[in-house]
Amino acid sequence: MALLVISALVSNSASAAVDGTCTIMVTKTGTMTTNANASVLSSKTASNGYAAASITIQPGLLGVLCSLVQLLNCFALSVVPPASFSSAPSGGGTNVSFSTVFRIDGSSTDQPQNTPVKILNGPHSVQIDLIATKSSGIYAAGSYQGTVTLRCE
Repeated sequence: MALLVISALVSNSASAAVDGTCTIMVTKTGTMTTNANASVLSSKTASNGYAAASITIQPGLLGVLCSLVQLLNCFALSVVPPASFSSAPSGGGTNVSFSTVFRIDGSSTDQPQNTPVKILNGPHSVQIDLIATKSSGIYAAGSYQGTVTLRCE
């Protein structure tokens, strides 16, 4: 079994310009499964295996400039993959590289890791996938856990 967890990173309910806030609520942990060769653990291979969060952006004084026409003073979302598994069986976390993607508001377009995407004010949903690839060997049987950081800045 492999579990995907979201770590929400918000600096004191992140503030944009003058007193806007971004609130993150984790709504679903994800589940990762292996590929046929047992060399990749991924929430993308599991049916609806993604982790999910709801985001609410409340504009501050200057946040009202955040609109479809002008993306000024908008908050931006990004995801950061873990450096290692939070927990794994002995030897299970060696030779592993991590990548993550996310989608906003049900979009089918994957946004890459470490790339901030500006979002408009209001409520949003985010789906996050984690992919852990072994460069050599296969995943040993056991329980794995990875934590992805979701940033709203």
